[in-house]
Amino acid sequence: MPDLTHDDIEAVWRAGGEPATIHPADSDLASRPARFDGVLLPGGGDLAPHRYGAPDTHGSVYDVDDLQDAFDLALARWTIESGLPLLAVCRGLQVVDVALGGTLEQDMGGPGREHRDVVHPVEIQRGTLLEQATGARTVEASCYHHQRVGTVAPGLTVSARAADGTVEGLELPGAPGWFTAVQWHPEDTAHEDRAQQGLFDALVAAARDERRRPRLSSTLPARTRRTAG
Repeated sequence: MPDLTHDDIEAVWRAGGEPATIHPADSDLASRPARFDGVLLPGGGDLAPHRYGAPDTHGSVYDVDDLQDAFDLALARWTIESGLPLLAVCRGLQVVDVALGGTLEQDMGGPGREHRDVVHPVEIQRGTLLEQATGARTVEASCYHHQRVGTVAPGLTVSARAADGTVEGLELPGAPGWFTAVQWHPEDTAHEDRAQQGLFDALVAAARDERRRPRLSSTLPARTRRTAG
């Protein structure tokens, strides 16, 4: 299951939100997300490669959970379409990319391409929601991923990259609600890095605004971890 960690919970709480979780299930999916004001799609294991059309599975792929995959992909689509505020982290970014038609590179591999258990600088694009949330053009990103975006889904734009070109941020211009996604784990250092905490602050602020907006009904299934502001 996606890893909603103690650090995620603390970062949302510091921002003034009330963290809650949704258990993945294959029933009553359409109404469950509507109970909340915002969504946090956290890190976790790998998506099954068949979800993005890969004909085989690399040996490094781990912790695949078909129910969680189906739940997260449906939740990502529902959240974006409904305009509910969404912050997607690590696996969450990959889920959004795949949910909207993108692909993943199953294993980055190779010397100098390691993004697991490292902290490295990430360059943020000017004028993005990511820049607004972090208040920075360069941040130090805590990373644990061995996969990365292959093909960016139609409509999504890259909001941040690492020095080796790895996509580190995605956004959807024209989306009905607040949405940004990062490939790193901002919760790791949010307690001491104002730029990282800014992502959770922005999510909760958008969730507060969401309470004043009429809700869009939908029949799409929903899933995963949520954040009430």
